[in-house]
Amino acid sequence: MTVAANTDKRLSLDKRALTRRTSLTLPDAMPLDSWVSVGQEIAVISDASAWWLADWLIYGREAYPDRYRHAVDRTGLSYQTLRNYAWIARAFPMSRRRDRLSMQHHAEVVTLVDDEQDEWLDRAEHHGWSVTELRRQLKGGRTSPRGRGSTFVLRMNIDQERQRRWEQAAERAGADLAFWVSKALDQAAIAVLRNESRA
Repeated sequence: MTVAANTDKRLSLDKRALTRRTSLTLPDAMPLDSWVSVGQEIAVISDASAWWLADWLIYGREAYPDRYRHAVDRTGLSYQTLRNYAWIARAFPMSRRRDRLSMQHHAEVVTLVDDEQDEWLDRAEHHGWSVTELRRQLKGGRTSPRGRGSTFVLRMNIDQERQRRWEQAAERAGADLAFWVSKALDQAAIAVLRNESRA
């Protein structure tokens, strides 16, 4: 899904559209352009709500570390879904998010390094790729569009206690397990390489 850009514009549906939690009622004689406009606004709101929920969770975790989990439970939202949203939002600060691409586009590249994320998102935006097409392009070679680096799947056999410990650490960091593991490995690799260069 490619989302129409609404940069710096507040969202508000046509006043003739009556919204309820489970319905949208439109007037009998609504002009085509108004109907199209309502659909575009709904599409933007649908995609934007994932970013909003992510930023809401990140704020709550920072502002109310002892109480935010209870508040999340009271919303009735899936904590795992919110954690996934927050993981993507943390990986893409507001300045790096693409208005014309959905959160799902960002999720497709979240495990790549920042430069590669930006390259793939630039291409998806430029070519108007759907999420499915971006995924297909990524699988087509799993290399950076500019030919730098590559991405591979790492499989590990670990005992249950280690898995539990890693999952607990990732949850406390507010990150997805795969993202947390890749960041931990990056930090360890950088530390080793720095120590070697000093020797």
